[in-house]
Amino acid sequence: QVQLVESGGGLVQAGGSLRLSCAASGRTFSNHYLGWFRQAPGKEREFVAVISWGGGSTDYADSVKGRFTISRDNTKNTVSLQMNSLKPEDTAVYYCAATPYRSTWRWSGAYDSWGQGTQVTVSS
Repeated sequence: QVQLVESGGGLVQAGGSLRLSCAASGRTFSNHYLGWFRQAPGKEREFVAVISWGGGSTDYADSVKGRFTISRDNTKNTVSLQMNSLKPEDTAVYYCAATPYRSTWRWSGAYDSWGQGTQVTVSS
């Protein structure tokens, strides 16, 4: 199993940027796909982005495509989410998660490890 700890959340004005980081530990980290999900108050957890173990494949939710960039560094066991042009609707708790499965990597149920979450608040 992979252990995950997020950092980098905070308060930012609309149009601003934030960079989230996730530190992973666990001997199977390099074999996992790493994803970011978010959950706003009163809403279900939703997929944001995911990256393959080698970094060569990525996938993004339509709502963040072109604004967010996911990356990973297997030498440092980290995955990052660069968020630009933030909007108030991006406000949520952001979670880092790991899954060994590619075919269902947009589905939260496929992820077997989760971080504790970090709050991102975008003011208008």
